[in-house]
Order: sequence, then C-alpha cells, then structure tokens
Amino acid sequence: MVTSSYLPQAGRFLISEPFMQDENFQRTVVLLVEHGEQGSLGFVLNRRLQVRIGEVVEDLLGADLPVFLGGPVEPNTLHFVHTFGELPGARPVYEGLFWGGDFESLKQLARAGHLQEENILFFIGYSGWSPGQLDGELKRKSWIIAPENMDFVFEYDPPKLWRDLLQSLGEKYRILSNYPQDPRLN
Repeated sequence: MVTSSYLPQAGRFLISEPFMQDENFQRTVVLLVEHGEQGSLGFVLNRRLQVRIGEVVEDLLGADLPVFLGGPVEPNTLHFVHTFGELPGARPVYEGLFWGGDFESLKQLARAGHLQEENILFFIGYSGWSPGQLDGELKRKSWIIAPENMDFVFEYDPPKLWRDLLQSLGEKYRILSNYPQDPRLN
C-alpha cells in the first residue's frame, strides 16, 4: 500500500485506503479537527444523509443545508465546521476554518441568512480515535493523509471526493483512486 509523507494534524484529511473493509470508513474522507496526546477527532466529509438541517434542528428551520454522517461515534450529537471565526467558542482548525462554537450565536447567523453550503457543514456523530489508536492505523497503512485544502471541505461533489482527493496527491495515487470497490466484479 502506498503511504503519503504527511503527518496527521488538525485540518488534514484522512483518506481510507481502497482495501479498507470497515463499513464505517470504506471510501471515506475524514477531516481531522483534533489530533494530539488525548486522541483524534474528525468528521466524514463524503457521507451526505437524506436530511436537511432544518429537519434535525427546529431552530435552524430556515437553513436548507445538508447534514452528513460525521462518523460512528455518538450518532445522537450534532457538530459543525465553518468559516465564522467570530463565532464565540469556535475552535480553530487552521486559518479560516473552525469547529463548533456557541449555538445561540449560530442561530442568529441562520436567521440573518448567513449559513450557506460554502461556509458551514453539519454532522451527525463524529469519528474518534483514542490516544495512539490513529497512529496504529497509520502504521498499518489504513489511511492516506492529504494536506489542508479548503476547496475539498466546502467546494466538492461528495460522491467524487474520495477519488478526487486521492488524484490530487499525484500520479502514484491516481492508480489507487481507480481501484474498483469490489475487484471481483471487474
């Protein structure tokens, strides 16, 4: 399996290797928002649900935005990444990208019509790793790490994200990006 030269850190992408059998992460791209001694946390960017945020949170009824399955951990929680640096309590992921923040302030932004697909994503659940767990998975070559790139957070077609992000890493990854999901059907 090919590995990338990038190390895990907030803002980078974890791309599941094409042979991953874990149904939670097959052909996924995870945006890491935290990585450190306490563990790692991120959100799957390419598993859009068939629900809009106004159907999940009544207070955001006017915001007609998609919701994504952020991962298998705590599927009863709601999370968001955004570009609103002025949102109280927002945690920086990297320059221009933030995670979470004060929900009452977010509702005010929604009422003012500021929530758009190009500046906020909502997630049900998250992807989490205990201390050392992600490092172990990286040693087993379960993930390929890609560098920060805001275009792949907000401006992409989710069904194409896994392939497109792999291809952005160069020629040796293009071959992997075209590997069939089930080689027996090839």
